Amino acid sequence: MPIPRLQRRPRDAHKGTFGTALVVAGSENMLGAAILCARGALRGGAGLVRAALPRPLGLPFLVAVPAATTVDRGNASALRAAIASAQAVVIGPGLGEGVEAWLGELLARATGPRLVLDADAWIAIARRRDLLALLDDRFVLTPHAGEAARLLGWGNDRERVEVSRHAAISQLCTITRATVVLKGAGTMVARRGSPTVVNPTGNAGLAKAGSGDVLSGILGALLARGMHGYDAAIAAVWIHGRAADVLAQEVGEDSYISSDLARALGRAFSDYAAAVSAAP
Repeated sequence: MPIPRLQRRPRDAHKGTFGTALVVAGSENMLGAAILCARGALRGGAGLVRAALPRPLGLPFLVAVPAATTVDRGNASALRAAIASAQAVVIGPGLGEGVEAWLGELLARATGPRLVLDADAWIAIARRRDLLALLDDRFVLTPHAGEAARLLGWGNDRERVEVSRHAAISQLCTITRATVVLKGAGTMVARRGSPTVVNPTGNAGLAKAGSGDVLSGILGALLARGMHGYDAAIAAVWIHGRAADVLAQEVGEDSYISSDLARALGRAFSDYAAAVSAAP
């Protein structure tokens, strides 16, 4: 598989060098998703990570992720300013119900940054297919098989996706015009006009709640750092899977949890750099 190079971190860099990743995530019952995503973005090397949250969730979020900052998601002008100042925006983890009521306006305003759509944002688009018109090659979409089936009009038939993953991801790229990450055993990355890549890292321990939230955060960080969607997706899934492999060696596939993934990213990034150096 191709192994894109990461941006070098020069000695005279400052946090602005590596961009701002805005995480539009979390709700009253799913604040953990925003926390996991933000930790993934911070460990992924973004210069600044902000989380757009319902106002009451700001304080508990900052206790869990003190290196991040927050913006009140209910304050339209503050949210617009946060989007305008971000290089990458991750939308979806743990947003809960009702996303389709406001997602279209947010996407229409986000004309500058690269975007990751995950989880509840993806579900909202499956419910409101008119939102597909707002997608383009700035987007990276990260569905699992069940979410992919819904957008493809295959109901909830995730097995149909699993037995025809190449066909499914090809159709998703055509429908969305975006880079698509089809998660699962042998996560795939594709975009129109480029080879479909099957990721070699990762293990069954990733089949736990929250794993995808960390992946979305890593993706947001790499996009904020200046990588294009296809390259960022290939790198992010490799690094995410390698962190899982490190943890499987330490404690076994059964016992590591999603919050451990961010902790293991340092080793995973080092291994990725070694893989890049060894590539022909």
